[in-house]
Amino acid sequence: MCRMGDVLAGNHAVWEFDRTTNSLIIRFARGMRTPRLWHALGERRIPLEALSGVGLTVGRRDTVVLHARVRVGADPLMEAAAGQLREACDPYRLVLPGGGGGSGRAAAFTEALRERLGPAGPAERFLVSAPEPPATLKAYDARLAFDGGAVTFRWSRTGATSAKWKAGDQRYPVAALTGLVWHSPERSGGHLRLLPREGAGDPRPDHDLASAVFGVGYGAVYESLPFAAALLAALRARAPVASGAAGAPVPGPRSWERIQHLAELHSAGLLTDAEYRALRDRFTAGA
Repeated sequence: MCRMGDVLAGNHAVWEFDRTTNSLIIRFARGMRTPRLWHALGERRIPLEALSGVGLTVGRRDTVVLHARVRVGADPLMEAAAGQLREACDPYRLVLPGGGGGSGRAAAFTEALRERLGPAGPAERFLVSAPEPPATLKAYDARLAFDGGAVTFRWSRTGATSAKWKAGDQRYPVAALTGLVWHSPERSGGHLRLLPREGAGDPRPDHDLASAVFGVGYGAVYESLPFAAALLAALRARAPVASGAAGAPVPGPRSWERIQHLAELHSAGLLTDAEYRALRDRFTAGA
């Protein structure tokens, strides 16, 4: 059995099981080979009720890989990422060097976590704190700032299209938004799109006044994803809780936001037809 204070030191990260708070503490090491997203995250405390499971597999070169599975709706970082993170950047994945009894310690650690996991279904609210966002986010066509209450777009004279430049800088209070969509800058068409309550804007991110376009050297994952996660946490904190008759749940704003998010990822080619249908049905059923 694992006891309080047990620690697993892996490649670029350390996991600690803290029974006093029933949580998993993940500390990310700094180094040239450590993903820059992990540098930005620093340390995270994950309540075990935010996890739906923990897997243990054998990796390359006899390494041992632990992978914690997060409940839908529990972590704003993973909700914003929407499955777009590369495996090497997954903050819930720990790789341990083989040999030296590492597999035995990892198995005991995994079992101790499993004994205390909560329900596997979607979480009603975020259970993991959002990472600290950068003060400003530099995109290709704008510089974004989030003060906790509103997002400001200041267009770049050289990067913004004439449509954005003519419209002038934009400011979106959190109360005026229903959600957001983050498309990784490591994929084609990377951008951050806000979803105003008044309706969708131009479908082209470079013309949409609520979108910032990424590009080479702009909107890097380690900057743009924490920014999006912090904003998403602020949005969900203001979202009303859906209610309905017993036995007949009514999809609330959060569920519809997820479905809209999935539709955008599907239309952008980031989800296959089968993946889109499976996730859509899952969110609809869990509404």
